[in-house]
This record gives sequence, structure tokens and C-alpha cells, in this order.
Amino acid sequence: MRAWLMPEGCDGFDKLYMDELPDPQPGKGEIVVAPTAWSLNYRDFAVAAGKYFGGPITEPSIPLSDGAGKVVALGEGVKAVRVGDMVQSTFFQGWYDGPPKMVPALGDGKAPGMLAEKVVLGEHGVVPIARSLDVEQAACLPCAGVTAWNALFEGGRPLQSGDKVLVLGTGGVSMIALKLAKAAGAEVIATSSSDEKLEEVKALGADHTINYKTTPDWGNHVKEQFGGADKIVEVGGTGTLEQSMNACAPLAEIALIGVLADGTPPEPRGLMFTGSSIRGIFVGSKRMAGDLNAFIDKHHLTFPVGKTFAFEDADKAYAFGWGPDSFGKTVITLG
Repeated sequence: MRAWLMPEGCDGFDKLYMDELPDPQPGKGEIVVAPTAWSLNYRDFAVAAGKYFGGPITEPSIPLSDGAGKVVALGEGVKAVRVGDMVQSTFFQGWYDGPPKMVPALGDGKAPGMLAEKVVLGEHGVVPIARSLDVEQAACLPCAGVTAWNALFEGGRPLQSGDKVLVLGTGGVSMIALKLAKAAGAEVIATSSSDEKLEEVKALGADHTINYKTTPDWGNHVKEQFGGADKIVEVGGTGTLEQSMNACAPLAEIALIGVLADGTPPEPRGLMFTGSSIRGIFVGSKRMAGDLNAFIDKHHLTFPVGKTFAFEDADKAYAFGWGPDSFGKTVITLG
């Protein structure tokens, strides 16, 4: 089979290479999935750069956590899935439900990676894809989709109809969160530095848009113009967190997800004036993935796929996804 690999000590996605590997065989309780679509996340760039948790990888490894395809073989004792089932990977292979578990995460250089023509996973390390999605859209959900679901619908303050949701930027998590929030009856405010991208965001259903380059004090703008946001999908990190705190409505929740924007951690006392909170998000459990897909089917949702690349051009997909023109999810497909 063909697979893309990161070399030992990989320090950038430009080092990825494709190779022929033996077809994997499932062990007891394992399955073989043949993915036909994959998607990129910001985390995949950090792994390839050697800047993810644990530092540079110590042996050649297959990248990516997100893939979807068909189950093609079963190991001994497998009962949860059948050959022919269409499934998507789960980011954490051992976090099924309950509080967060820091267990193996696909594509981190230690656990299996998805960017291969065949991948061995545990039988409980997948979920059926949503019926309303094609395989390319399903491949966008294991990391970004479950993260967006966790941010909006889990924790102590699940999203309610009529809430205001603020999403930052036009990456995969934010654009999936936009679609989920609108389906749940929320009013969505979106930010970007590009007016062209904000037009695309409006087409996806955003109620209000803000160019954070022309409105640098966008947090107070959200408070003054819209009464603040009840849920904030915070993908920036320390560089945007102060503005997100300024944007809080009373009793708001900031879902702290990303590390895209560097900066000095802000003074947190501003949270006292609105009674708001910050909840850390690290993707989510298999149960959340299942709940997400059930919600998708209930509301007949689809998700726009950004630019698509062939499997042979996965390195070009990385280069595009890292660049300024990417919007939503960059996807790799087979055939």
C-alpha cells in the first residue's frame, strides 16, 4: 500500500514523502480501514514541525488524525463493525466518554496515522459517518468537527436557541461551529481579516461579520453592537483571548481551543464583571463524535469542503493549507 510518512526528527511538512509499505493486518479487536478522504488540521502542521506535545517524532510515522473510508478487514473477536461499513476515525483512540483522557491521539508520531491507503485501528476507534455527508465531508469531522461540537454543546453551559455565538477566523473548527450553531437556532458573529472571506462566511449563514484588521477592538465592538456573545469559539489563544473576554455577554463561556495567535496572557479579572468562564477544549470523546453525527443527520447538515487535492499531491495540500488562501477544511482524496 502507499502511505505518506514523516521522517524521524521531522521539522516541517516539506519533509513528508510517500512510500510503499506492506498491507497492515488486524490483530485481536482491531479492524482495517481503507480511507478515501482525509483532512488537515492546524495540529498536523505542529506535529510535522516537531512542535507538538513531546517534541520531534522519534521514528518515521504516518501523519494525520482525520480520515474516512470503508472497513475492509476484521481481526479476531470484532463485533462493533462489519466489513463494508463506512466510518470515520476518532481522534483519541481510547477516550470513549466521560472526563478527558490523554490517551493515544492519531497522527501524533506515536499512535497510528491516517494518511495511508490502509490503516489498522481498534474496533472502537471509529464511528459510522453521518448519512447526510459524503466521505470528503465526513473526513473533516474527527478533529475539527468534534472540537466544534464540544465547544458548543458540552460542558456546563450547552448552547441554546437564541444564544449569540462568536467564531474567530475562517478555519475548519470555526466554519463547522458556524453551521452547527445556526442549526441550533443561534445568532452567529464571525471575524476575519479578509472582506472576501467574510462574504463567504455570510453565504454560510453568519448573521454578522467583523474585519478584525479594520476593527482591532473587535471584542468591545461585539459587546456594544450585539450585547456580547454567549459562546465564543476561541481558536486564537493568548493573542486573542483579551478581546474574547471583552466580547462576553453575562454568564458567557469561552471555549479555549487554539494556539494560533501568540501574545501575553491577559489579566483575567475582566471575567468577574460578566460572571463568564473559560473552558479548555481538546477535541472530544467517541460519544461526542456520535452525538455530532446524530445532530448532523437530524438537521440534514452538509459542510463546505475547501480546496481538494489528490492523494499523490498530499504535500501540495499541506502547502496550501498553511497559506493565506485556505478557507475551512483542506481535503485530500483518493481516486
